[in-house]
Amino acid sequence: MSQFAPENREVISVSQLNRTARRLLEGEFPTLWVEGEISNFSRPGSGHWYFTLKDEKAQLRCAMFVNRNRLLRFRPENGMNVVLRGRISLYEGRGEFQMVAEFIEESGDGALLRAFEKLKQQLFAEGLFDEECKRPLPKLPRHIGIVTSPRGAAIADVLHVLERRFPALSVTILPVQVQGEMSPEQIVRALELANQYNESPFDLLLLTRGGGSLEDLWAYNTEKVARAIFESKIPIVAAIGHEVDVTIADFVADVRAPTPSAAAEIITPDATRWQTAFSRIERQLAGHLNRNLQRLEERLRNLRSRLQHPGRQVAEHNRLVASLQLRLNASITASLSQTHQRLNLAVSKLPTPERKLVDHNQHLIRLQERLQRISEAKVAGAHEQFRHLATRLNAVSPLATLERGYAIVTDINDHVLVDPSSVAAGDTINARLQHGRIVATVDEIHHDNVHLDATLMAGSDASMEDSS
Repeated sequence: MSQFAPENREVISVSQLNRTARRLLEGEFPTLWVEGEISNFSRPGSGHWYFTLKDEKAQLRCAMFVNRNRLLRFRPENGMNVVLRGRISLYEGRGEFQMVAEFIEESGDGALLRAFEKLKQQLFAEGLFDEECKRPLPKLPRHIGIVTSPRGAAIADVLHVLERRFPALSVTILPVQVQGEMSPEQIVRALELANQYNESPFDLLLLTRGGGSLEDLWAYNTEKVARAIFESKIPIVAAIGHEVDVTIADFVADVRAPTPSAAAEIITPDATRWQTAFSRIERQLAGHLNRNLQRLEERLRNLRSRLQHPGRQVAEHNRLVASLQLRLNASITASLSQTHQRLNLAVSKLPTPERKLVDHNQHLIRLQERLQRISEAKVAGAHEQFRHLATRLNAVSPLATLERGYAIVTDINDHVLVDPSSVAAGDTINARLQHGRIVATVDEIHHDNVHLDATLMAGSDASMEDSS
């Protein structure tokens, strides 16, 4: 079935189609630079600009809205060749293909301006314009280096202002070409020499020249000059051209001045103001000195009024010494009297040797009686404890067992026999009784756990021995 069959087709409105086409155009084409000739230029009451950009073979409808065109420094006219930066779009109301301009420049400076913008964006992205990289200017520089042409109008204006504001300032001109092919190399070399000059170091550098076209100022829009300014250890003030002229060097420098004369005003203190400040400080110092002198003179007068004649002071000291001597003698006499009284009282309280001897004898008798009582108590306790222990020992003694008629049987090695298998028939054994012992020979052995029958035959060698 054909794709154009009624059941498959989708119908859209003209406005939808134009809107879709505009979105496609704006999404497909980024910002463009287009060069051509202006024609049909118009500026209605809204302030927007409408014109046609054309060349020999084609033309393009363009619009530049008021929020953009008011930033331009010139007004385009019919027949003017320009370079336009903008984006491709579609005016939906009339379905017209157009370009919305954001910036316009005359064709003569177009390439330089594009190079300027490209380098500016690159250095900005690298951080060469960052405020935290800017170095502060010295409040009172002693030696200033000026990188410029020694024959230009800018150096004359700068020197005139420096002479008027602060004639004591030391100034060194570092001559360079301010335009031309050799200009960037000379400027970079001058900045390097200034940073390496140690005999009388520079406190500040001024990079300046007079006004001119974009091409005349191009040395200060080069990358090598910008990086030399950024890498300088000495603070740099840039004053390139007139106030409307802006260069890459202005963005990288620590301070930008609108004109060379303004730069000279910025980098130097005002001698008149310093003189006024010195005069004020001098008056304040003189006032402080006068007030201090008056206070010291008043103090001197007070000390003089209090100062006495040396003879009078000696007499007063003699009277004081005599009085102190009398007081010392009286104090010594009183102290000796009190000490003597205390000594007599202590002697009267001391006991006699006879009394002390009697007291010691009585104390010795009491100690002997106490020792006798303690000794008797100790002996009685020890005797009672001995009896108690003897009773306990007798209860577990083998001798008590012997008193009940039992005997302790041992072999010839004096080992106690508890098992009949420890001996054999014919072995000699000893039987310990309460009052002696019996030496016997084993006749028979019966292995009976209840009782053991053995016939002890007293031989000719049997005898009774004393238990001791």
